[in-house]
Amino acid sequence: MNRVIWPLAACLMLAGCGKGDSSLNPMRWFGGGKAAPRATDTLAPRGGYESTGADRLPVAQVLTARWEPMVEGRLLVVTAMAPTKGWWNVELVTATPMPEGRVRPDADGVLRLQLVGAPPAPGSAAAAMPAQVHADTLTVAFPISNAALERIDSVLVQAGQNAVTLRR
Repeated sequence: MNRVIWPLAACLMLAGCGKGDSSLNPMRWFGGGKAAPRATDTLAPRGGYESTGADRLPVAQVLTARWEPMVEGRLLVVTAMAPTKGWWNVELVTATPMPEGRVRPDADGVLRLQLVGAPPAPGSAAAAMPAQVHADTLTVAFPISNAALERIDSVLVQAGQNAVTLRR
């Protein structure tokens, strides 16, 4: 019994030594005196996310464009084809820069949209394989409210090789 009590008593006496910064304090012997690592306030990676806006290029070809009804307006659904496999982050963006969530046509009543996406990394396997029509089509949707539709006469969707116009 004495064999267990004496080392325990010695540790308790040493624990009181110093103001917490003493090397004699057994609470600091195995890293216990160091502050615990702080949990981050964000889920973003340490180096940040890769840029996804400036590296997007026009998608090669628009295959189809159609309207789908919604309660608040219409949904423009565009099907496209990229030249190779692996295109990602595909989106319809306004040709004229506009504030987020705002859509308005140009002076002639035409809303001009560009179909852009990020190509696969150069040298990757996906960049070397040509896309197949039935397997590698890209489908993108763009909602337009009834208030915005009142000012729009037509919508022009531009791609790298062609463009499609839809009447309202």
